Order: sequence, then C-alpha cells, then structure tokens
Amino acid sequence: MTPSNRRAFLRNGVLALAGLGSRLPLPADETPAPLLRIGLFTDLHYADKEAAGRRFYRDTLRKLDEAVDHCNGISPGFVVELGDFIDRAESVEQELAWLRTIEERYARLQAPRHYVLGNHCVDTLTKAEFAEHTGASASAHYGFEEKGFRFVVLDACYKEDGTPYGRKNFHWQDSIIPEHELRWLESELASSSAPTIVFAHQRLDLEEHHTVRNAAEVRRILEKSGRVAAVFQGHSHKNDYQQIEGIHYTTLAAMVEGEGLENNAYATLDLLPDGSLKLHGFHVQLSREFAA
Repeated sequence: MTPSNRRAFLRNGVLALAGLGSRLPLPADETPAPLLRIGLFTDLHYADKEAAGRRFYRDTLRKLDEAVDHCNGISPGFVVELGDFIDRAESVEQELAWLRTIEERYARLQAPRHYVLGNHCVDTLTKAEFAEHTGASASAHYGFEEKGFRFVVLDACYKEDGTPYGRKNFHWQDSIIPEHELRWLESELASSSAPTIVFAHQRLDLEEHHTVRNAAEVRRILEKSGRVAAVFQGHSHKNDYQQIEGIHYTTLAAMVEGEGLENNAYATLDLLPDGSLKLHGFHVQLSREFAA
C-alpha cells in the first residue's frame, strides 16, 4: 500500500471509529477531544547507585512519581514504558530489589500499564523473571485493542542467532526480531483492520548501532500491512523523528538523563478523530504533531 493510500485508510478508519461520515469544520479555537489518550515514557534505568555521566539513576524515582501523578490526573486509557525499566546489577538479588522498588512506584498508576522489554531489563535477569516480578505480560511481544485501535508491543531482545537475552549473554548492539516473531507480526497485523500503533525499545528507523539489525525487514512488514500509523521507541536516549514510507517513527528522550525534575522526560499521546496524532511532551521531551 502506498503512503497516500495508507494515510487515507488510517484517516477513514478513525473517522468510522468516531461514528462520523464527514467532519464539520471546527471553530479555530476549538481542539477536538481525543478518541484515546495514552501515557508514554522510556529508559528509566532505575538503580540505587551513584550517577554516571548524565545518568542520574536515583532521580528516576521522583521523575517517575511526577509522571505517574500527571497520568493519574488525566486518566489515560493506558500507559506504556518503552524499556530499560531498570539498570544492570551485579547480582540477581540486587536486580530484583531494584525492580521491586521501581515497580511499586509504577504500580501506583490507576490506568492499565504496559511494559516493552529493554536490553537492560534482562542484562542480569531472564525474561521470565522480569515478567514474574512486574505487571508485564508473560510474552514480551503481544497485541491488544483499545477504543477501536490496535496496539502492538515488540520484543527485540534476541541475539542474531535467535537466543533470548538474559544473564549477561549478549552485546547490546546484537539485537534482532527473530523469525517466529516476524511471522507473528505479519499475522497480528492481518488479524485486524484497525489503525495500528507499534511500541518498541530498540529503534526500527535507522541503520546504526541503536537499531534492530533486521529493522528493514520489520519495516517492510509494517508498510505492507497498510495499517500502521506510527512507531514509538526508545533506547538511544534522545528526541528523534523519521518518516519512512508514510509511517511516523518517534524516539523518546530517556527519563534517566539529567539531574532533577527539570530534566524529566515523559509524554501523552492523543489519537484524534481526523486520524492525526498529537504528542504532548513534558520537560525535555519534545512535543510533535503527526498528520493523518
């Protein structure tokens, strides 16, 4: 499907969800209410240890508290953390202690919460251990629907040979979405006609060391479906944006970077009736608007 056809599909699909055959012009000062609002943040890297460079690990607790309080005040449909929930520890016992601490703060959310698996989440732990001690799904890749939209969570925490990350068995630049997950992704996108948003940790929009090694193959699957409006990702710790074949790829800033609340980073995403998206960034996270 061409980018222009994809935009038409997404725009018409969202209008149908809103129960609208056409839209009357809105007054210039009136913003339409979103069909759905969600919360987003990434790369918390919580650890009870001294800062290293610009990573202020302990500050993550109060930064997350602020983000959770904000979300509880606006009642989003759900919230997604996009990976690297914790930083690496030297022992499983220490890692689980840090995980319990940050999970307790995240669990204050009144909205449903989702977890994208990041490489630091399974540097010391296994995937099963991370899921067991959080509210994460037992499968780190999964799909779900909310208010007529489809959402897909990807897991790129695999080595190139298909071995899952865990127990310090990998290099962080060796990231791939394995064959079984690619086939699942194709099936998942074909199973619904709903406009779709994808969540990932490692980047899918570049060809460099923060990017999934088979990102081009993943993008082809997303493009072929004609249903994907946007991808939200983390991992490289910086605000970034690419549009590739009509799909918006947005990289969010890391919560762990910088000292104090003035360096916090989180966002809310509005899905609007005309098929457009509006990202509201807080502190160092940039705001962006995405046309349908």
